[in-house]
Amino acid sequence: MKKFIPSLKKHGLTPQQWRVIRALEHDNGLEISKLAERCHLLMPSLSRIINHLDKEKIIQRQVMDSDLRRSKIFLTDLGKKLFAKVAPASAQRYADIEEKYGVRKLELLYELLDDLIKTLEEDDT
Repeated sequence: MKKFIPSLKKHGLTPQQWRVIRALEHDNGLEISKLAERCHLLMPSLSRIINHLDKEKIIQRQVMDSDLRRSKIFLTDLGKKLFAKVAPASAQRYADIEEKYGVRKLELLYELLDDLIKTLEEDDT
């Protein structure tokens, strides 16, 4: 993360906030529980992040008509613009990692990490 943090700090973001923004850019309008799962964040941490991003007008909450206790989270126009500013540097960092480490090794690493997550989640049930 040390390669990513300076660029994020320049835009006033933490790595966890960036994960939330990236997840919403990929799939805008996620329920909070789904967003927590996608970002691998605990609900208390995600709640703090959501509150901060909402206050900064980067995201907005929308209560679901079917259940007023549930809400979906959306990127605002400001959030989409922020993503567009930060994403190129992030993509370049990933490209640098691929170049140094190798695409095949990186893909294997991702597969192994996915397998680890699934294994640990099975233990929780």
